[in-house]
Amino acid sequence: MTAKVPDLLAELAANDDPKTRAVNERHGDDHGVKLSVLRGIAKRLKKQQPLAVELWATADTAARLLSLLICRPKEFGADELDAMLRDARTPKVHDWFVGYVVKKSPHREPLRIAWAVDPDPVVAAAGWSLTAGRVASDSEGLDLPALLDTVDAQMKDAPDRLQWAMNTTLAQIGIAHPELRERAVEIGERLEVLKDYPTSPGCTSPYAPVWIAEMVRRQG
Repeated sequence: MTAKVPDLLAELAANDDPKTRAVNERHGDDHGVKLSVLRGIAKRLKKQQPLAVELWATADTAARLLSLLICRPKEFGADELDAMLRDARTPKVHDWFVGYVVKKSPHREPLRIAWAVDPDPVVAAAGWSLTAGRVASDSEGLDLPALLDTVDAQMKDAPDRLQWAMNTTLAQIGIAHPELRERAVEIGERLEVLKDYPTSPGCTSPYAPVWIAEMVRRQG
C-alpha cells in the first residue's frame, strides 16, 4: 500500500511529544517528534522520491525531516536544491538538508561556491558547512590561506549559524593542515569565538584552539 501524505502527517502529529517539542524549541526547531521515531518511519517507507517531494511541500518541519530521510539526493536539480535551502529555515532541517542531501548531490561543488558568498547568512552558512567538509576530506583546489583571511575578517561579527560554520572551517584547517595550524590557532585565540560555549563533560569544545589541539592529540 502506497503511503499517503495526510496519513503520514497524522502519524507524525500523533507522535508529537510535548517534552521533545519544548527541548527542540529552545534550539529553534518547531517539532516534537523524536528523531528515532522519524528514522523508524523512514525505514518502513524506504526511498520514495515523489513522496519525499510531497512531504517537503507541506512545509511541516517533521514532515520535511522525514522527506530528507526518504528522498534520493541525486534526483534533485541545482535550482531545486537552491530553492529548498532558501526555504529551510529551522536549524535541524537546514543541517539535515546540507548533510544528507546536498553533500550527496552532483551539484554540491557549484552550489558550495555560490552559497558561501550569498548575502543571506543562512544560505552562506550552508556554503561554509560544505567548505568545512571539503577541507577535512578533499581540499585539493581550495585556497586555504584565502579562507583563513575571510574567516579572520568576517567570523567575529557573523550571525550565529554562519559563525558556527566558519568556525568549523577554521578548526578543520588547523586539524587537517599542519602547515596552517599555527595561523588557524592564532586566529581562534584572537577572535575568541565560542570560547565560552558550554560543553558537556566528555565532549570537545567548539572553541577552535581547543578543538584543534584535542583532535591533533587524538591523531597521535
